[in-house]
Amino acid sequence: QVQLEESGGGSVQTGGSLRLSCAASGTTWSINGMGWYRQAPGKQRQMVAIISDNGDTMYADSVKGRFTISRDSAKNTAYLEMNSLKPEDTAVYYCNVGRYSGDYYPFEYWGQGTQVTVPS
Repeated sequence: QVQLEESGGGSVQTGGSLRLSCAASGTTWSINGMGWYRQAPGKQRQMVAIISDNGDTMYADSVKGRFTISRDSAKNTAYLEMNSLKPEDTAVYYCNVGRYSGDYYPFEYWGQGTQVTVPS
């Protein structure tokens, strides 16, 4: 079992910044990727950013250049720095863990979700 504890999120004006954190605990030996997905009302959950334990990253095209994911492997914690936020970034953000091997294969472990709101 893996537990994911998220923090951060909130409401910010267009152009503002927020930082999300996700700490993983439990049986983490098989995990080498961490990151975030997001789900806006009426839309499917989509990948936002993923990082491997050796620093490889992948981003959704919509956030490239604005969001930066980083990781403290010793703490099993990942961070998502979100800059230049737009109203279309409004969603519930979910932390996820999985295997990163060329592509990313999410495990069915999810954080509780944290709301990010950017009013239009």
